[in-house]
Amino acid sequence: MKDIKYILFGIAFGIILTKAEVISWFRIHNMFLFKEAHMYLIIGSAIATAALSVLLIKYFKVKTLDKKEIVINSKALNKGTVIGGVMFGIGWAMTGACAGPIFAQIGVGEWAAISTLIGAVLGTYSYSVIKNRLPH
Repeated sequence: MKDIKYILFGIAFGIILTKAEVISWFRIHNMFLFKEAHMYLIIGSAIATAALSVLLIKYFKVKTLDKKEIVINSKALNKGTVIGGVMFGIGWAMTGACAGPIFAQIGVGEWAAISTLIGAVLGTYSYSVIKNRLPH
């Protein structure tokens, strides 16, 4: 019961994703066809918010609730990142969901998203099995 805040946060996040139409397969499909800017504007605002948040965390040396320093390590762009990004984009375009909206899609009755969830779980498991042989 102590973790109810996470469940409530997840429900609120799902409602926001639904109301913003971020879970709409048609919105995502139109984004990949460059037919409308809706998703690009949402993604762009998320990137801007994240960039500003990281800058503020670094500038003010914000600490966690446990008073630990927040360390944000940079990651190099490499072949594995590009290949993984392309695979992610193809999957996103095919299913209409990245990891966040899958549960919201299921929650609103888009039962095809169950296959997306199964694919995400199998993909994560497959990665854990072969990660040592992949370019990082």
